[in-house]
Amino acid sequence: MIRFSPAIALVAGFAAAAVSPVSAQSRVQAGMLECSGTTASFIVGSVTEMRCTFCPGGGGMPYVATIRRVGVDVALPANVGMAWAVFAPTRNIGPGDLNGTYAGASASATAVVGVGANALVGGSNNTIALQPVSLQGQTGLGVAAGIAGMELRAAR
Repeated sequence: MIRFSPAIALVAGFAAAAVSPVSAQSRVQAGMLECSGTTASFIVGSVTEMRCTFCPGGGGMPYVATIRRVGVDVALPANVGMAWAVFAPTRNIGPGDLNGTYAGASASATAVVGVGANALVGGSNNTIALQPVSLQGQTGLGVAAGIAGMELRAAR
């Protein structure tokens, strides 16, 4: 555990710098996006496939997501769970309205159980911001930091 302390400090600092308030950009919180899935790491990047649910207050809208990270990624995580507060120009988000490509900063550290953060902006004309509600949870072993891109699509 002591060997991972510098990595966890790096993740915490990187995540704090990456997450910026979006209220100044005239967006309102439209709901929560919760995802879970598995990651395949390749030392210089990773791919995470996830099933997601967007909850605008009542009910849920299913989505599928693929996160591709480019940067240092030495990890063997088995499962990943993430949650974001969804900020948009309006609270009226319908099925499929979150479809699109998102990009931003990403960092994580794992020693059996770990933490990470992914702050992303994208969607229709870059009008949607996904801010980590809390740090992502994952199991496995590894350290990762870099740029993340996410494809989010309504599930059928």
